Amino acid sequence: MKLISRGFTILLFFVLIGLALAVFSSKASGGEPQVFGYQLKTVLSGSMEPGIQTGSVIAVKTGGDMTRFETGDVITFWMDEYDLATHRITQKVMSGGQAVYRTKGDNNKSEDSAPVQSDNVVAQYTGFTVPYAGYVSNFARTKEGGALTAIVPGLILIIYSILTIWQAILKIEERHIQKNKRPGHES
Repeated sequence: MKLISRGFTILLFFVLIGLALAVFSSKASGGEPQVFGYQLKTVLSGSMEPGIQTGSVIAVKTGGDMTRFETGDVITFWMDEYDLATHRITQKVMSGGQAVYRTKGDNNKSEDSAPVQSDNVVAQYTGFTVPYAGYVSNFARTKEGGALTAIVPGLILIIYSILTIWQAILKIEERHIQKNKRPGHES
């Protein structure tokens, strides 16, 4: 029981540190959470299923030479001025020091209609995916979800603290009872 309790404490600690880093990073950058040069993105469509499921959170590596990608790489890019997509490169053409990529979602029947200029590439998909975490992330961005994500971890810590204190009190009482049961001990 003691091992489970310590494991739970360590898990809670890392979850809280991770959440704090994600919130700080997203507020500091004014956008998506970024940790150690990796951005976390929520997948909103099924174009890359089954490898990347709708509602997943993926890690993408930002920065670097955006002409470095080759056929088969999965990149995140601006489809237009408002929408990002993460699709696989099906063809690369170099033109005057710029790369132009043809892309396609793994689950789509045909290539994307517009080629992607290397200037519109944001990042490369790293292969790290957390299925369904995007649903939680999107809910946390709503008014109700924001309140819930601010309150629930605190409640969990309070309940855990109360249980820990209660267990300590029970152990002290048990030791006191055992001490009083010894022969020759007067109460």
